[in-house]
Amino acid sequence: MASLDGKVALITGAASGLGKAIAELYAKNGAAVAIADINQQAADAAAAEIKAAGGKAIGIAMDVTSEEAVNAGTDKTVEAFGSLDVLISNAGVQIINPIDQFSFADWKKMLAIHLDGGFLTTKAALKHMYKDNRGGTVIYMGSVHSHEASKLKSAYVTAKHGLLGLARTLAKEGAAHNVRSHVICPGFVRTPLVEKQIPEQAKELGITEADVIKNVMLKDTVDGVFTTVDDIAQTALFLAAFPSAALTGQSFVVSHGWYMQ
Repeated sequence: MASLDGKVALITGAASGLGKAIAELYAKNGAAVAIADINQQAADAAAAEIKAAGGKAIGIAMDVTSEEAVNAGTDKTVEAFGSLDVLISNAGVQIINPIDQFSFADWKKMLAIHLDGGFLTTKAALKHMYKDNRGGTVIYMGSVHSHEASKLKSAYVTAKHGLLGLARTLAKEGAAHNVRSHVICPGFVRTPLVEKQIPEQAKELGITEADVIKNVMLKDTVDGVFTTVDDIAQTALFLAAFPSAALTGQSFVVSHGWYMQ
């Protein structure tokens, strides 16, 4: 059985969706978790739920595009729990538009949250993981779009591809300090982020919402089934608890066969 007893995890974008599911599963398996989210109230509420269930958690306000906020939130995690063993860089948003209509402001926003956020949280975490070669695990939330492209998602696809490069570089640099890196690449999961996309894509593509689900989101899966938040949380637990660097620098596609490596 995977166990994170005595481990400390910082999870961004963890007040809802995939981040929250990972935080809850980590706490059930012995980890102390810092719920980092741009919404302080939501982060505190998610942490309170974990504590009510007997786990250890704190809520942290964190804008992952702000170096000051990232550094402060990471240091607060270590102050509260004494160390940092796992970083889940999960915070993300989605903006869809054709390339010729994609505003530069939206492009910069997308890359700032996904890529700058991944870099800033990694850099802040490594200050603690590298100390005395303590080590740790950094997990980036990629996507099938780390490997595949889709219409209307130029910034998202670019950002998710970029996370592969960051993870692979960290795997090589971090090895001397016992730090491992991974990228989890989900297919479509019915989080609030995906629910929002269904009517947006239906309008943009001129089709029904049912057709978006069947013929856009799930058309390349083997069974027409959404990936679940628990599928992703269990993968994150497995990778954080894995005992060696055998898997470092890899991406793990969890997509019902949508993309096969």
